[in-house]
Amino acid sequence: MFRKQPNKPQSRIDSLIGAGTKIEGNVSFAGGLRVDGEITGNVTAVAAQASTLVVSEQARIDGEIHVSHLVVNGAINGPIYATEFLELQSKSRVHGDVHYHTLEMQLGAIVEGRLVHRSGETKTVELKIAASKPAG
Repeated sequence: MFRKQPNKPQSRIDSLIGAGTKIEGNVSFAGGLRVDGEITGNVTAVAAQASTLVVSEQARIDGEIHVSHLVVNGAINGPIYATEFLELQSKSRVHGDVHYHTLEMQLGAIVEGRLVHRSGETKTVELKIAASKPAG
């Protein structure tokens, strides 16, 4: 009757890529990273540790993302691999396949790609829609 809640993203941010900052190249991090600027390259967290990536509304990442927890409110062009939890906030725009374990998607979030649930067996859903208002 009651399901176990997934681990929420960590609230601690260890590093910040500020607004107006542009990075060309791959980024590797441990702990928490917030991106307010732009990254052209892959963003990867240390695999054996819990990690949180926060992509703010004005941020943009062009590349592949590998993290355990991801909160998106900006633009991502490339595939996403979130091993634990993915939150797509209302202004998020994702162009690429999304691989997730637990997904929270708010009204207004846009995904142009496939949603692939990561569990024992892979189930895929083809999507090119924006979240719609609930019936009522």
